[in-house]
Amino acid sequence: MSDRQTAENDVDAAVRERLLKAWRGEIQARATYELIARRLPEREAQIMMRMAEAEGSHRQRLEARMRELGIEVPAAASVKLSWFARMQARIAPVDRLLAAREAAEDDEVGGLYKQPTGDPTTDALLHAIRAEEQEHSTAVSDMRAGEQNGRPPELTPGQQRAKTRLDKILGRENWHRTGGGWISGAIYGANDGLASVFGIVAGVSGATGGSSFVLTAGAAGAIASALSMATGAFLAERSESEVAQANLERERREIEQHPEEEREELSLFYQLKGIDQRTADTMAAQLARNPDALLKALAVEEFGISEATGSNAGQAAIAAGISTGLGAMIPVIPFIFTHGLLGIAISASVSIVAHFLVGAAKSFVTLRTWWAAGLEMTLAGIIVGGVTFLVGLALPT
Repeated sequence: MSDRQTAENDVDAAVRERLLKAWRGEIQARATYELIARRLPEREAQIMMRMAEAEGSHRQRLEARMRELGIEVPAAASVKLSWFARMQARIAPVDRLLAAREAAEDDEVGGLYKQPTGDPTTDALLHAIRAEEQEHSTAVSDMRAGEQNGRPPELTPGQQRAKTRLDKILGRENWHRTGGGWISGAIYGANDGLASVFGIVAGVSGATGGSSFVLTAGAAGAIASALSMATGAFLAERSESEVAQANLERERREIEQHPEEEREELSLFYQLKGIDQRTADTMAAQLARNPDALLKALAVEEFGISEATGSNAGQAAIAAGISTGLGAMIPVIPFIFTHGLLGIAISASVSIVAHFLVGAAKSFVTLRTWWAAGLEMTLAGIIVGGVTFLVGLALPT
């Protein structure tokens, strides 16, 4: 085989690999945007869905080029987000998801789309997609900041004027749903319960040589931790609900005192969605005839509050209390069946394993790699257990 044929084969392999990698990335990016959009209020979800549709357009252009080159296009169903990535998209705070997506867009622009492949037509296609990915990164950065510092994605001149006027009324854009709900609370509850009671068990074990006092102290600590976490979660959710109700009452007074301005505000929200000014004014005027209907519409548009998004203090308290209690009981359970050095050894072993598993579960919320989060939590558990055990040895009972 000649040197020229070898070079051509190398170029063909590079083009094929780059196109397939970009194609898979576009499918995964669209799936991620769609999952995030499900957690956002309608206005922000529409922006996210437009970005998902743009990723779908990129995929189609890549597929067309692959067919031109005779590269077999795999089935789209063969490319899926891992269960781990899907759980992160459903649980992690939205702001962190957007930060991760922004970083991914930057990586794709800098590596996947920027480096030449040796095929001018393919390079031109990747260059065009790179420019659009840069816009996506900018749009995601703006959404993370909670306000549009530049031109919003795909806004018409009329929508831009509506947004400028709306910003003057609202002062700023608010992002409300950024947490992962009771699931993330349960993960952190298990983390706190395990870490705190493991320290108690280790300290009392060092002081008493693993006597029956460990069971008493550990069980009391587990119950106290669970009740404390449940109470804190309940009060936090109750406070959030009170803030939402206060916002609604404030909005209700605004409707009573400045009905024309509130009607204009709702019209501007609709115009940002692409509705022409006349139709948006008509819709807002019709809703304004019923103050309660106008309040509900503004609550959704301005605060992201609807009947389906209310907080559940009882659910949060139960989830936090149970998860904390379960995590806290892990180092205590061995002392139900044994004591002494054997009880200490078993308790330490199962607690260290539990630390790794809970740390790995935290990565659903923090977006870190599961093994790094697990090892970090394991190291923290070893330090806590070791220090408290030494303290117990120094202060024997």
